[in-house]
Amino acid sequence: MAGSRGPEADKEKKKKESILDLSKYIDKTIRVKFQGGREASGVLKGFDPLLNLVLDGTIEYMRDPDDQYKLTEDTRQLGLVVCRGTSVVLICPQDGMEAIPNPFIQQQDG
Repeated sequence: MAGSRGPEADKEKKKKESILDLSKYIDKTIRVKFQGGREASGVLKGFDPLLNLVLDGTIEYMRDPDDQYKLTEDTRQLGLVVCRGTSVVLICPQDGMEAIPNPFIQQQDG
């Protein structure tokens, strides 16, 4: 009866696919914002469907001690880091952004 689980297994695999294709940012500098307000930038070396990221040459942007959501000019060199995907809030290229179609809206044929 293993054949009856085939389509269900395919559906589960589709759920785990990431809607973001970060492969075009491999070996490019990206900026990442995390839950709690931390921000860092580094060269993207790898990622997985859960958005765990491997960044090299990472720089953390220090926050103002009086206002945790305000960044200061101070930075801290972190080097090679692994960023846990569950804490990632925003990923953007360091050299600008591009508009993408909303992947959550149903496209209607006119």
